[in-house]
Amino acid sequence: QVRLVESGGGLVQPGGSLRLSCVASGSIRSIYTMGWYRRAPGKQRELVATITSGGRTTYAESVKDRFTISRDDAKNTVYLQMNSLKPEDTAVYYCNAAILATSRLVYWGQGTQVTVSS
Repeated sequence: QVRLVESGGGLVQPGGSLRLSCVASGSIRSIYTMGWYRRAPGKQRELVATITSGGRTTYAESVKDRFTISRDDAKNTVYLQMNSLKPEDTAVYYCNAAILATSRLVYWGQGTQVTVSS
């Protein structure tokens, strides 16, 4: 069974930084595109950033030049470095990955809370 587990969330002041991590575990044969999504209170879930197996990245306009997504395939891990955080970045952040185990499916983590407040 494949699992995604996020870590690194917490409370940070505006202008601060956090680094989220998401580790995939289980009977994994290949990992394709990985990504981060977020859901703010009272809002729908939105895409934050994605990274393909070839390293190509995409970002939401609201986080460009502040957030950086990266991956370490040897560790089955995707990261989200978040700098210059703003109160509007407050949300639950979810990891997402397309993984080939016994079949190719999209998996989600349980989420990690990020709160930006003074």
